[in-house]
Amino acid sequence: MDIRTLKHFIVLSETLHFGQASAKANISTSALSRNIRQLEDELGAVLFDRDNRTVALTPEGHTFQRYARDAVQQWEQIRFDLTDPAEQLSGEISLYCSVTASHSILVDLLNRFRPAHPDVEIMLQTGDPEHAIERVVALEEELAIAARPERLPAGVLFKPIAESPLVFVAPMEPAETSSGQFTPGTSADWTTVPMILAASGIARNRVDAWFRSLGVTPNVYAQVAGNEAIVSMVSLGLGVGVVPKIVLDNSPHAERVRVLDVTPALAPYDLGLFTMQQNLRNPLVTAFWSLLDDPPVGT
Repeated sequence: MDIRTLKHFIVLSETLHFGQASAKANISTSALSRNIRQLEDELGAVLFDRDNRTVALTPEGHTFQRYARDAVQQWEQIRFDLTDPAEQLSGEISLYCSVTASHSILVDLLNRFRPAHPDVEIMLQTGDPEHAIERVVALEEELAIAARPERLPAGVLFKPIAESPLVFVAPMEPAETSSGQFTPGTSADWTTVPMILAASGIARNRVDAWFRSLGVTPNVYAQVAGNEAIVSMVSLGLGVGVVPKIVLDNSPHAERVRVLDVTPALAPYDLGLFTMQQNLRNPLVTAFWSLLDDPPVGT
């Protein structure tokens, strides 16, 4: 067993797909499969249930995944501890954010980071920002860009980057099959508005609280994972949605929706960078973290 094999295991445990994992690990699928079988032989345990269609972690695989992530992190730490500080940083760090954040916030950070640390590779994963913090806590990624929740989990640090209002957006033209109005004049009118909302997360919690303050039960037409999809559905004329304005500003559908003047306004998103306190022992993470000068906020 060596660090490279552990890294191969981690990639496969996250993708659960030999083709995708081999591409990320830059080895052939057959070599990856052979490495995993050798690892299982050394451990005397089956780490993956696999057949011709699916790959899944066994209970032993989940246990070993935690060990592997911790072992790789400790290896990287001792490697840096023993490296001459004068030498240029090299290696890779993992980061998670939404597609919108990768097009906007991350671009500026990388434009500042790359010239100073050209030998550091950013391993980027994009997805629903709702999962950003839990992925950092689970050590699946070392850094994440997302909105700050009301409370931070223990050990998680946050640095603010930008503030984005949460806005109500309506279609320029309703779909022929739509019922209800899209420009409510009173609180009671909101009961007829078909709403397209996030299935869960910060925005959904604030929208639900907003409707409760009006004494209104929203007419939920659709619950969606991902803010970009909400803008898309609104642009089709299917209802009214609530999204961070940064998502609307970066959406290809922005010209097909309009922002409603709604009072009281929702509390804005506080967007920023997250990491675990322990990750700052890694000089690569510290270098990226230091791009933001404000002192970290944590628990």
